[in-house]
Amino acid sequence: MDMNNVQILGFKAQIDSVGDTLDLIDSVKKDGEIIQLLNADSIASKNHVIHGVNQAILAFERGENLAKDLSVEIALRCSAQRQISKAFKILGLKEGSMNICAILINCDDYTMELSSVFDLDDGVFDLNENHLMDIYKISEAEMENLSVDEIIIDRITKLTVDY
Repeated sequence: MDMNNVQILGFKAQIDSVGDTLDLIDSVKKDGEIIQLLNADSIASKNHVIHGVNQAILAFERGENLAKDLSVEIALRCSAQRQISKAFKILGLKEGSMNICAILINCDDYTMELSSVFDLDDGVFDLNENHLMDIYKISEAEMENLSVDEIIIDRITKLTVDY
């Protein structure tokens, strides 16, 4: 699997049922395609997502994956966590109004299909530094040398080093 066919889209959504939403997404994609939905409010940038996806794919290639499923591995890596429950607490879908980061890997272009369910809006990737500092427990001291985005990417990388 490679990073050549990765699409990252932002959406505003009203989630009435997480289960129904995930079932709907599963009905859109074909076998071998991956569509992972994450809480965009916990994403620093598209680079954050690209790095997490890349690290997840590399972990599978090296046999160092923490999860059995690449979609779950992506959530782990993007959240810079080792525990699935913590990853989904940070990046999981929630019922109600929310911002979504959709990651499509080896997929046809499902922008139209997803836009019929959610409102396409890359503005969901606008940085909320204080929120991210709180979620990822980033100190002011760390912020003196690096951006939030760089700190999270560094932590994702350290998951591999700490393996």
